[in-house]
Amino acid sequence: MIEKFKTLFFVKSSLISLYLALTIPIPFISIDELKNFSIIIFILGFYLIVMVTSDYVETCDKKVSYKTNFISKIFGRKNWDIYWKDIKLIKSLPTSQGSKVFYFNTNKGDNYLIPQRIEDFDKFLLNFSSKTGIDIKDISYISPLWTYKVLTFLSVLMIIGEIFAFKYQILSMLNL
Repeated sequence: MIEKFKTLFFVKSSLISLYLALTIPIPFISIDELKNFSIIIFILGFYLIVMVTSDYVETCDKKVSYKTNFISKIFGRKNWDIYWKDIKLIKSLPTSQGSKVFYFNTNKGDNYLIPQRIEDFDKFLLNFSSKTGIDIKDISYISPLWTYKVLTFLSVLMIIGEIFAFKYQILSMLNL
């Protein structure tokens, strides 16, 4: 049975909402000659951020796979497949922010980053442990989920502030 683990909703929403918060004003403040160009670039950027956050992990009885799309491949991400029987151990390395990243280490000595920003991560880890027999008790999300929720919340507040500022500017222009 194939199981699919998508990117966490709050990871995806935080990146998309941050993109929107930072770029929504650009088409409105650009000079007239660049308005159409800035709108096209805004839409292209939105498409790219949605595509980059759409990678996912698949598991089945024989292997675990990381699936990317064409856009992610352009930015250097690659698909990979590892057979459960080829995973020798889990390596962990500290990050500069104080958390840990984990890697599948194979019998050939290859290392593959364990996707730590996927939905049903605990289910994925249980699946992994049952297929390999490797202990998973120390593996967790790369950063606490509240950080993505806060980033999403702050980005949405920025978007709301931009909408109010734009409305205020329009009303001010009409009252001249």
